[in-house]
Amino acid sequence: MKKRVLYGTANYEELVQKNGYFVDKTAYIEKLEFFENPVFLRPRRFGKSLLCRMLECYYNINQLDDFERLFGHTYIGQNPTPLHNRFIVLLLNFSSVEPTGTLKGIEESFGNTCNLRMRKVVGKNQPWFNGKISIDVKEKMLFNLKSLLSVIEEHDDLPRLYVIIDEYDNFANQLITAHKDSLYRELTADDSFLKTFFKTLKEGRETGAIANVFITGVLPITIDDMASGYNIANFITLEPEFEEMSGFTQAEVNKLLDEVYHDYEIEPSTRSVVESIIKNHYDGYHFVNPEGEALYNSTLVMYFLKHLCRYKTIPKRLIDMNLKTELSWVRRLTASNPQNMEEFVEQLTLYNSISYDEAFLVEKFNMFRFFEKNFFPVSFFYLGMLTLRDDFYLKLPNLNMQQIFVEYFNEIHHIDVSTRYASMMQRFVNEPNLEQLFAGYWEHYISQLPEAIFPQVNENFYRTTFFELCSRYLSRWFVWHVERSYPQGKSDLEFVGKYHEKFAGLRWVIEFKYYSNTDFKKKFKTSIEQFELIDTDTQQINGYVKGLKEEYPEAKISQFVIYCFGNQGFRVFSVPTVTESVAKTD
Repeated sequence: MKKRVLYGTANYEELVQKNGYFVDKTAYIEKLEFFENPVFLRPRRFGKSLLCRMLECYYNINQLDDFERLFGHTYIGQNPTPLHNRFIVLLLNFSSVEPTGTLKGIEESFGNTCNLRMRKVVGKNQPWFNGKISIDVKEKMLFNLKSLLSVIEEHDDLPRLYVIIDEYDNFANQLITAHKDSLYRELTADDSFLKTFFKTLKEGRETGAIANVFITGVLPITIDDMASGYNIANFITLEPEFEEMSGFTQAEVNKLLDEVYHDYEIEPSTRSVVESIIKNHYDGYHFVNPEGEALYNSTLVMYFLKHLCRYKTIPKRLIDMNLKTELSWVRRLTASNPQNMEEFVEQLTLYNSISYDEAFLVEKFNMFRFFEKNFFPVSFFYLGMLTLRDDFYLKLPNLNMQQIFVEYFNEIHHIDVSTRYASMMQRFVNEPNLEQLFAGYWEHYISQLPEAIFPQVNENFYRTTFFELCSRYLSRWFVWHVERSYPQGKSDLEFVGKYHEKFAGLRWVIEFKYYSNTDFKKKFKTSIEQFELIDTDTQQINGYVKGLKEEYPEAKISQFVIYCFGNQGFRVFSVPTVTESVAKTD
């Protein structure tokens, strides 16, 4: 039976019932049982909610009869632990809590979320409770929670409570990005309802009424700010054995693609193109070991596969618009320190590299420290916008994040990328000409840059901003590769015609070279108009194209070298391939 791509589905039962594609992460259930009160932080849209629902199904005592149906096809179904289906499970998702304008309003929303969930759990477990407790949603949430824990503690024949909290910091983070700092301080104060809630969970662990508490979220700020209320938290975020618990490995993506291509009878010749695209845009995350295997953003992979299965084509937009909500954090950090944030964004746009203090990843820090300049890299690491490059530097993980940072770079410097490019892009679609396209980029985009930028620019800057601009207008027809690996090195930028559009088979390989105004004058002593293509650059790009021709022998390959000279000008050279050169000589 053909499986379905259930993009955005976080309900594990629904995924099984509707025969959705599923990457088996159940082996981590076994590992989690060795940790008390684990807290697992990952960026948004990395599969944390599905993980929580999977844990709920596994431990829920009321789903014992469903165990084979839900888990028989998984690792844990074939290797169950003694604790499966042993607990009353209370799963709370705090993404539904409304961060209103007053602490009282937030407390009411929080209380309603918890009360409604407790009432549902108690109702479904009445065969166990046998009338010993009922949840009145008009009562205070803490009263109901304490009553529930008290009943469980007093009766040895009752199953223990297993508490799962998904997106524990969602509403608190919204307060921060909305600049409601004083309200956030009230929320995390010693006498706040939130701190009392976590203290109650801590007491439940101490009495044994709660078997364990599993918490997911994005940032460590809120739980650190409430440390005295919940100092039993065991952060497993940076534990090597849990690095791959959310997100997809390369092997997992390969297996998914095998199934999708088989089930939906997608043309096998498209496979290598699809693999390259999703690797460039969704891969590249290292949360623990920079030398280990990179991870894919799992939700975005499913976003891509949903479109591929339905239409047999590549999506026009390769980035899920929900991901761009992370820009609210960039804006919040910018507002807190505009000059430092501008330097931070420029550093990543220009060099895609920024140093960090590894100790900051594991140290406790409150909201105010989170907005200090030295913490910017770590802040963005937790948000999923930066990843480990090595033990000293962080980087942007993939093309999606590079695009987002260029977008914000443009916003900071008030660069128009939306009203002056239509005619040049239309001309290119009618008759592709790289030199004309780059001339339009130089005339309309580079001309807007402040003079202070040019002493810092480099090849990466021109390549990235040119790619980002083209992707805005040409994504219907093209995808792009940045730093694609070949036996003789990595190409700078490649235009790839989508296999289902008018430029199918077209591949342009582009090498960027940069000279500052001063270096150009010193080294070449000639005008830009008289500048000639350098032989070593021809040899370099020929090496990349040789590898490309072996991989795609039928492709229509062209190769170019683009020289950029500070802000003074540029030259675009079309480089004959080796076979073309031989033919002309003959």
